[in-house]
Amino acid sequence: MLLGQFNSSKKKKKFAYVPPSKQKKGSGGLIWLTIAFAFIAVVIILGINNSSKDSKTLYEFNYSELPRLGDEKAPVKLVEFGDYTCGACRAFSVQVKPDLVKDFIEPGKVALYFANYAFIGPGSKTAAIAAESVYLQNPDAFWPYNDAIYANQGDEQTLWATPERMVQIAKDAKLDIDFDKLASDIDAKVGEDKIDDQKKLAEQTLNIPGTPTLFVNGQQIEFKSYGDIKAAIESKLQ
Repeated sequence: MLLGQFNSSKKKKKFAYVPPSKQKKGSGGLIWLTIAFAFIAVVIILGINNSSKDSKTLYEFNYSELPRLGDEKAPVKLVEFGDYTCGACRAFSVQVKPDLVKDFIEPGKVALYFANYAFIGPGSKTAAIAAESVYLQNPDAFWPYNDAIYANQGDEQTLWATPERMVQIAKDAKLDIDFDKLASDIDAKVGEDKIDDQKKLAEQTLNIPGTPTLFVNGQQIEFKSYGDIKAAIESKLQ
């Protein structure tokens, strides 16, 4: 199972190969010397890149402000940056999170935290505000609502996360909250400052490439499958 991410890529410069027939006479030694220096430079650059990749910066989140699933005293803290209109985030919620719950969260080894990176479109923020409103009303209702939003996710290219739709999803999930207050909170954009701060954190401080992005005990991990996530968690448990 693969989990896609919205990554931007930069064009890489290529070394130009010059056929011998087009090389100037008498320049053979200089050409080979240039190639040798280029090779050394590439080795050094690769060494620097690998070194920086292996020594990733640890970030200390304010966990008390984030919705939590699992034991607060769990030795591993897993933070998910997600966007409710992101298809890959839905895949994480539907396909990966159940295994996380069974293997690590229920045994008390991992606590899962959620942070908003609402960047895809207008519906992203509407959904994030709705989830924040539910969390403020009843923290225990957050994760059922989180699951319900992803289960009812519409096409990413359409504006499906409207205020009316977000309230209906909460009603269908039979959440223990005041639905009128949820509607008024969405209209008043309650929690928008917090959501904007999390987006700024994701973009300007953490340089998050897309969603879902995961941090294990403050360290961002690269993953393509549940096995990658499991390995990262187990390395912290050892």
